[in-house]
Amino acid sequence: MPEGHHHETPTLFEAPIDQETQAKLVADKKESEFNHHLAGLFVALGGAFMLLHGLAEAERPRANYIWPATFLVSGIFVLVWSDTELWPFGPRQWLESLEHNREVLQHKIFAALLLGLGSVEWLRVKTILRAPWSAFVFPLLAIGGSILLLFHPHEAGMLGPNHMELATRIQFQHLTYAVLGIGIGVSKGLAEVTTTGRRTFARLWPLLMLTLGILLMLYRE
Repeated sequence: MPEGHHHETPTLFEAPIDQETQAKLVADKKESEFNHHLAGLFVALGGAFMLLHGLAEAERPRANYIWPATFLVSGIFVLVWSDTELWPFGPRQWLESLEHNREVLQHKIFAALLLGLGSVEWLRVKTILRAPWSAFVFPLLAIGGSILLLFHPHEAGMLGPNHMELATRIQFQHLTYAVLGIGIGVSKGLAEVTTTGRRTFARLWPLLMLTLGILLMLYRE
């Protein structure tokens, strides 16, 4: 090449995208954003109902089941619809994907955490589960899931000239969710023990849940 002319070869991520690949990326983007938005709606509903927990408990005891139900529904949704390339929606098998795709594996772990949270809190509302340790299942799972979120890979859409901007935006959003999730777990745990600020923490963690749900509904790629 003539001196002074240096043409860098585009990487795999920066290479031009054909129309078929572009259409697939757009479809994946819409699916991912919809999944985050719907999960955010469930989280926001759970936080809102917990903020009104005192009124609901006094006048409508059955309303107390709504907030753990939001976790159960969200967990089922993430378990079944978070990866539509898997059977029965797509051709890929579950075991093969769980073994070789870290993103799919983490989606299913998140689903299990949501189902665990919802189940334990449902049993606590029904007063079937009264053991002291049960009060700390929610905080521990919330903190653990939030830490796991810090290492959550996101491969969809990481192609094209703007892939670095997209990766940075997604990473920042997930970091925000993780920080809020840790805050929810810590404040929920402190609300379960006898402290001078117990009532404050009892209001803080549902407020953080509501904030997390709203941010999830604003997620974009």
